[in-house]
Amino acid sequence: MDMDRRDRERLLVFERERRIRRAKKSLWEFCKMLAPDFYREGRWHLKLLCDTLQALYEGRLVKEDGSPYKKLMMNMPPRHGKSRTLINFCMWALGRDKSNKVITCSYNDDAASDFSRYTRDGIAQEKTYPHEIVYGDIFPESRIKKGNGSYQQWALEGEFFNYKGAGIGGSITGKGCNISIVDDPVKDAETALNARALDKIWTWYSGTFLSRKEEGAIEIINMTRWAKKDICGRILVGPEADDWYLLKLEAKDQEGKMLCSGLLSEKSYQSLKVNMVPEIFKANYHQEPIDQKGKLYSHFSTYNCLPANQEGKMIISYIDTADQGDDYLCAIAGLEYEGEIYIVDVLYTKAGMEVTEPQTAEFLVRNGVNKVKIESNNGGRSFARNVERILWEEYKTRRIDLQWFHQSKNKKARIISNSSFVMNHIYYSEDWKNRWPNYYEAMNSYQKSGKNRNDDGPDATTGLAEMVSEGFELMIGRV
Repeated sequence: MDMDRRDRERLLVFERERRIRRAKKSLWEFCKMLAPDFYREGRWHLKLLCDTLQALYEGRLVKEDGSPYKKLMMNMPPRHGKSRTLINFCMWALGRDKSNKVITCSYNDDAASDFSRYTRDGIAQEKTYPHEIVYGDIFPESRIKKGNGSYQQWALEGEFFNYKGAGIGGSITGKGCNISIVDDPVKDAETALNARALDKIWTWYSGTFLSRKEEGAIEIINMTRWAKKDICGRILVGPEADDWYLLKLEAKDQEGKMLCSGLLSEKSYQSLKVNMVPEIFKANYHQEPIDQKGKLYSHFSTYNCLPANQEGKMIISYIDTADQGDDYLCAIAGLEYEGEIYIVDVLYTKAGMEVTEPQTAEFLVRNGVNKVKIESNNGGRSFARNVERILWEEYKTRRIDLQWFHQSKNKKARIISNSSFVMNHIYYSEDWKNRWPNYYEAMNSYQKSGKNRNDDGPDATTGLAEMVSEGFELMIGRV
């Protein structure tokens, strides 16, 4: 017999209440209710992530000895829902117990504010349609306290404090938490390759952030495995490594199966693999630190500003001309000061010599170069003479000490033997990734062994290092 209207309404009410009860009990059901198109059945990695987070929260994630894990480390590919799920987890935990206190940190204040805002706005969401189920239907007792307008710090009704978000290095004094979350503390490859930046992140994490944890608090770290000395790397080789439950997922497994083809297809994966720097690709999509396998330069030094006292300064330059069609011309100019080199400009191009000769002359004049060495191998002598001619005809200057020479030493041996000097005595501006992206890629992808896609950047940088480490008196004259 067909149900009448009242029976259908009762059934809809019953189904609604059943879904709400399930969302209260299960983080996975809660996520599905808030975003059913994203948290679909079949996206097993999101189900695994939700179940792991809930087991951690409820003390059901246990070690071999039966004691519960209090610490969870999450390493997953970008855009696979890890931060989104953490935001939902914060909302769900504050619904389960409104006395919970959460502190999150990200690589800067903007990222931390976004995480905090999404959490707060999710709790405060209002209905668009009467039949919708929003957070307030699931957890009606957890409401944002009126007057708590700050996105970085706020509370629920009846509580003094529930949430604080801060960037690395930011202040979190005076607040404690029983749920601590580190979300993407390393912004990008540039930060990962800067030893000082990694040290700064670790110092703040270990000295400031951890001091805010209350006894028995749970701790979650969510990040790309960028470098051996990122937070995860230091923990995993430390004495407390066994205290951490590691959830590590790669975009594509060893059998060639994609983690989630709906979020990253095989075609998109292959496109990223072709176009990204290999080390950055492996870090993002396979959680392999960029300094883990065969990378020559483990870090690069940077500067905020040039040395204030530049008495007796000298601007030096080294130029490696393009040997073949696929090679780059690489010209580097640096301020030499007390045995250190501060890179001020880079010319890195595949253009032909008819273009690069006037470009190089302009480069030398614009940067006030005092001394320049140009490799004369494979057409370099002709290039050097033409640059010298342009300097006189176009700029009326012979003040630049321009020398060309034949480089007879083994290129790879030179690059490897001078790598320590490059890392520790050559400094780049903090935005060098954006200023010279192709050169940045060449320096960050050079491998100790095997075939390198190009070595023009490391070669010219090595030449600049040799000018200082060997002394200017050893500079070879015109030949």
